[in-house]
Amino acid sequence: MNILLKSATILDEDNRGLHQKVRDIWIKNGNIEKIAASIKLDSKTRVISLPHLYVSKGWIDSSVSFGEPGYEERETLANGIKVAAYSGFTDIVLNPNTRPIPDTSGDIVFLKKTAGEKGARVHPMGALTKDSAGNDLAELFDMKNAGAVAFYDFKRPVMNSNLLKISLQYAQGFNGLVLSYPMDLSIAANGMVNEGSMSTALGLKGIPSLSEEIQIARDLFILEYTGGKLHIPTISTANAVNLIAEAKKKGLDVSCSVALHNLCFTDEVLDEFETNYKVLPPLRTKKDTEALKKGLKNGVIDMVTTDHLPMDIEEKRIEFDHAAFGSAGLESAFGILNAIFNTETSIRLLTKGRERFGLTTVSIKEGQPANLSLFTPEGKSEIKKDNLRSTSKNSMFIGQKGKGSVYGVIVNDQLLLA
Repeated sequence: MNILLKSATILDEDNRGLHQKVRDIWIKNGNIEKIAASIKLDSKTRVISLPHLYVSKGWIDSSVSFGEPGYEERETLANGIKVAAYSGFTDIVLNPNTRPIPDTSGDIVFLKKTAGEKGARVHPMGALTKDSAGNDLAELFDMKNAGAVAFYDFKRPVMNSNLLKISLQYAQGFNGLVLSYPMDLSIAANGMVNEGSMSTALGLKGIPSLSEEIQIARDLFILEYTGGKLHIPTISTANAVNLIAEAKKKGLDVSCSVALHNLCFTDEVLDEFETNYKVLPPLRTKKDTEALKKGLKNGVIDMVTTDHLPMDIEEKRIEFDHAAFGSAGLESAFGILNAIFNTETSIRLLTKGRERFGLTTVSIKEGQPANLSLFTPEGKSEIKKDNLRSTSKNSMFIGQKGKGSVYGVIVNDQLLLA
């Protein structure tokens, strides 16, 4: 690939010499060949000139689900990685929630081989326990060697405290990252939405904030005892932010993420029983959303994720009680995030997380690989169902207004424009 990006505003806080500067960027054979105020090349070079073009390091999403293998009707790997690329993501961390559940090295090899390099780069997680059943540890070391970046029983809490203790101790031997979903099932039971005035008014069984906070408190006590690396995905309450802040002050090696929809919506939107708003963790209160935003700004919360979870129409167009949890979110990420925060903050959040999952971060410099997201922070847009490229359309962001738009990515020596 030989392309020239014309008049691109560079956003890269790790490269202060170029940050916020407008430059031409010449990319040859997948690497940044030259960055200058003006570059002229021969006619064999493809010139990309886009309105108000901005370029940043490639974005990463730390919690993405597709469907293959087992649930291809939701989303295939081939289409999913293209959707991610068209949404501005060069890298995704893939959740282990297919059928079969990836709990062996062979499963990890299959996912990486099937994904290929025709879109965003896939970094699969392996299950923490065999079949994510919560009983016995899976083949963590073998999966790590096969390319698994972390270990997680997707949306299933580790209820056995000793099992979490052992997994944190064992994973230290190969610098493994353990994920523990923050929900105590004995308290959450069969809840569907946040427990509060709205759940009472709607007659829906609630999931108390306590179920998240008591699980996090337990996990942090275990981490303090064992050492190791712990990531707590998609926290949703104000007190959860406080608990993690205190743990970080103690020097514990803990990180956490928040789902984009938990920043945007509260349980007030549930009054029409729209099943696309049924997610785990549930949408909480205004107090919680404000605390989560503050946690992102001050660094207590390490990263934001779309928690992209496509579900086919049969699993959503039914009674709220029986509908599946989950919302698609990849295609809404930048516009929605950029409407909440300023552009620099949004890009900072979209590019955070690589180091935590053992991935290399590459700055925008000459001689470095071109792993870039292309976008414009200008203009308004509305998220429409007909414009979604995802196979499943179960997005709670449909109808929402975003700020700015994504042009595409440069990754794997390819230019993918939306």
